[in-house]
Amino acid sequence: MCVGLSAKVVKISEGTAVVDAGGAKRKVSAQLLEDLEPGDYVMIHAGVAIAKITDEDDDETDQLMEELL
Repeated sequence: MCVGLSAKVVKISEGTAVVDAGGAKRKVSAQLLEDLEPGDYVMIHAGVAIAKITDEDDDETDQLMEELL
């Protein structure tokens, strides 16, 4: 089973993005996504931003994770 984590992009620099996932800031690869900007929401898997998502998707993901835990 693969698990992705939703996060908000805070900063982008040279193919790397700093993301905020529930208050924890991390650096991830952003090389797979074009036109990524601060404020965008992304799905993270294995340290790589793999897809852009909406903020509604982020809220839904957070709610599902809370229910699982």
